[in-house]
Amino acid sequence: MPAHPSPPPGEKKDRNYDVTFEEERTTKHALVDMSTIQLKAEDLYDKDKVDIEQVELDDVWTLLQCKEEGLTSDEVRRRLDIFGPNKLEHKEVSALLQFLSFMWNPLSWVMEGAALVAIALSNGGGKPPDWQDFVGIVLLLFINSGIGYYEERSAGNAVKALMESLAPKAKCRRDGRWSEIESADLVPGDVVAFKIGDIVPADCRLYDAINVSIDQAGLTGESLPQNKHVGDQCFSSSICKQGEAEGVVISTGANTFFGRAATLVGQDDDSTGHLQKILAQIGLFCLVSIGIFILLEILVLYAAFRYAYRRGLDNILVLLIGGIPIAMPTVLSVTLAVGAQQLAKYKAIVTRITAIEELAGVTILCSDKTGTLTTNKLTIDKTTLKTYSTFSADEVLLLAAYASRTENMDAIDTCIIGSIPSPALAREGITLLDFKPFNPVDKRTEITYIENATGRMKRVSKGMTGIIIELCSRNKTVEVENQLEKDVEEFAARGLRALAIAFEDVPSGNKDEPGNGFELLGLLSIFDPPRDDTKQTIDDAQALGVRVKMVTGDQLAIAKETGRRLGLGDHMYPAKVLKDGGVAESGSKYKNLDDMILDADGFAGVFPEHKYEIVKRLQGLGHLCAMTGDGANDAPALSRANVGIAVEGATDAARGAADIVLTEPGLSTIVHAIRQSRIIFQRMRNYSIYACAVTIRIVVGFAIMAFAFEFDFPPFMVLIIALLNDGTIMTLSVDRVLPSNTPDSWDLGEIFAQAVAYGLYLALGTIAFYLVIVNTTFFSDNFGVENITEANDYGLHMIIYLQVAQISQALIFITRAHGWFFMERPSAALFGAFLVAQLISSIIAAYGDWGFSAVKGISGGYIGITWIWNIIWFFPLDLVKFSMRALIKSWNAKRGKGPGTQIKHPLGEDGEPMSRTTSRHESLYGNRVSFLKKAQGSMGLEKRVSISGADLQRFSSHQTGAAGAALARGTSRH
Repeated sequence: MPAHPSPPPGEKKDRNYDVTFEEERTTKHALVDMSTIQLKAEDLYDKDKVDIEQVELDDVWTLLQCKEEGLTSDEVRRRLDIFGPNKLEHKEVSALLQFLSFMWNPLSWVMEGAALVAIALSNGGGKPPDWQDFVGIVLLLFINSGIGYYEERSAGNAVKALMESLAPKAKCRRDGRWSEIESADLVPGDVVAFKIGDIVPADCRLYDAINVSIDQAGLTGESLPQNKHVGDQCFSSSICKQGEAEGVVISTGANTFFGRAATLVGQDDDSTGHLQKILAQIGLFCLVSIGIFILLEILVLYAAFRYAYRRGLDNILVLLIGGIPIAMPTVLSVTLAVGAQQLAKYKAIVTRITAIEELAGVTILCSDKTGTLTTNKLTIDKTTLKTYSTFSADEVLLLAAYASRTENMDAIDTCIIGSIPSPALAREGITLLDFKPFNPVDKRTEITYIENATGRMKRVSKGMTGIIIELCSRNKTVEVENQLEKDVEEFAARGLRALAIAFEDVPSGNKDEPGNGFELLGLLSIFDPPRDDTKQTIDDAQALGVRVKMVTGDQLAIAKETGRRLGLGDHMYPAKVLKDGGVAESGSKYKNLDDMILDADGFAGVFPEHKYEIVKRLQGLGHLCAMTGDGANDAPALSRANVGIAVEGATDAARGAADIVLTEPGLSTIVHAIRQSRIIFQRMRNYSIYACAVTIRIVVGFAIMAFAFEFDFPPFMVLIIALLNDGTIMTLSVDRVLPSNTPDSWDLGEIFAQAVAYGLYLALGTIAFYLVIVNTTFFSDNFGVENITEANDYGLHMIIYLQVAQISQALIFITRAHGWFFMERPSAALFGAFLVAQLISSIIAAYGDWGFSAVKGISGGYIGITWIWNIIWFFPLDLVKFSMRALIKSWNAKRGKGPGTQIKHPLGEDGEPMSRTTSRHESLYGNRVSFLKKAQGSMGLEKRVSISGADLQRFSSHQTGAAGAALARGTSRH
């Protein structure tokens, strides 16, 4: 192939100085006869008929049947009936149903069944119904439901307060007059106006635009404001950064770009979450254990021992009431709610408290770039500034500031003025004679001024590189042009936007006359810088075993440059590889798309469906994913992720989809949240072991004692044990524990194994205590207490009650500690509650002469003996713990699961991990949402309420502060 000929001497070489990212918009017409398109959503937004976002502007007026004078009031009312208000709607859950839902899970069903047994079936042997047990069980159910309801309702009120704290307005022309109305009252066909600083109230097409620049980063992820011209579309919730415009509304509410993203979020159902699945398996363990021993009791007590109906039923009630960890949903809910309150101290509002548990197990953090990793504020990168004359870098920056507006600044002017030591320097020492602002035709600004120190007239211009170099004449040599082109290409490769500066003297002293020729001074690079704390946050997250991936709608070069600056890596890919499958290129090192997604540092140029797909695939590989973002374009992925995190200043679509809402800039809160979530996880794990162990010790201990000694423990005293245990364990939510340094996961096999070991040991201690009392005279001989020989002596019942109550509560100090129990100090609340419970148990043992419950008060001697017995049996519990850990470690080693192996999270029937957003069959704890839905419909309690119009706006700096303040006030409700 012949080489391309070089240009002849003197012929100008074509150069490419500018890289623009604006799309060329082609005009279109309706695909069908416009007369067949009716004024209704089904026709206007059917892109098989017409794309109202792209058709000729004249066609828009025709389709919407409106004019520049605006709609009439009667027509507005008619269109409100057709299209509805310009807001998003959601269902408000009935407070009554929300309270009742806490009694709608299998563990509660068993307790409710036990209550029915006590009141309806416990009739026999000449005895009345068991009112005492019935009232006690119902009281226990209501206490647990009340606590859970209070915490969950309070969490919802925090964000509701935020939504109601803002009321957006819109300037609209109706009946030929301009007026300010609520944005929620806008309809398609309305004529609206907005200017610099205003929020676009609805999707509209511009018919009049003067130097308009729109920040739509929150919707599309673009870091730079977009210039808008007549005919262009502006999205609802974007911000006008420059100029002023008038437009016609083409879509409102759920039909806007914003609304469609929110609708995609709403398609996901939170019926079954990760924690609910874990609770289901723990609950199943307890239910199966209870069921086995109840079946054995029926066979042994009735068939073998020929127990009377009422006597056998009382023994079964003991297993039902004592074995069911009825407080488990409430204890874990309170633990999570207290954790949410603690996170609020770091300016993070938790809107779905179960997300805290999932955050503890997160292995990958997918982060949006614009506004999340970066500030979403353009900045001059002084380290890359290029100079082409004798002027220094600081002098070039100052001259660029001269050529910038100091009032009503656009994004470029703002970042230049912000790069000099003081904004006042932009006009200090000069007298302004003439200023030409940026416009789409000239694509540059220009200032003519007098330098006060010398009295000389000078002129400075800044603008697009190609325009400025064409303007220059004094130092425009081939060498300078070659260097300039090289520098522009370097900036483009790094995702930096170039801005050129030129200068000339005006010897004539007439501001309207040309000067002595422009000289190219320098080239500025503009970029969206990382937040100050982002690099440290990423380092901290990686130290905690969480890998960070950037997923952004910005350009690949910009993403790579940001990744390099953050130490995140630049191993990133464009979004098109997701469509191509990631392995289309020959010689690709990846076997499939999943491998590539897992290995990549990030992806650029992605749309909402790409972010959603990335998160979904990572979850399919067994990872729990967190997603951060601030825009409506992030909302679907925020909803899909196990933990969605909306950063400060996020759109309401992002806030609504997220589980955690940050109210301060930066991501450092996320590291605090991860650590705090792991603390909370340890508390929940400790309680889970404790609850399962108590179930085993109750059902095994009392069943064996019934089989071996025909011992009939009174059901009411088991209820007292459950109440005291619940009161003590509630304080576990503020216990002092240490977080792990790696992502947490539920090893249910280990939990159940330890629980069985603890439970059998404690049951053995109770049985041994019973044998020593009944079959020996050891206590009466050595301590002078009454000798008890009757198997069902009322005093013996009370002694066994005290022994079981005391050591059961003390077990929590074993399960909460990683080492010896005395090496890890508990919280004052936990230890104080334990002491109070022990005191109450001892008082009941001394004075509880309750004939209805077959118990009587015991002497101080027996109370002291019980204390000593429990202390002696308590200390070896640590040895049981260490022995079980050694056995489990050995077993894991045989299975090839080392200590650093990440345990795969439970999968659903479709093979996907149990994400909170995936609708599947209801299970033990996963049926509350469906219960609410069904009950609302059948009871007529369903109603639709509208969220405040703040749902449709993108916060400006002032509104962001107001939102943060509203959230901070809302935290006091927890």
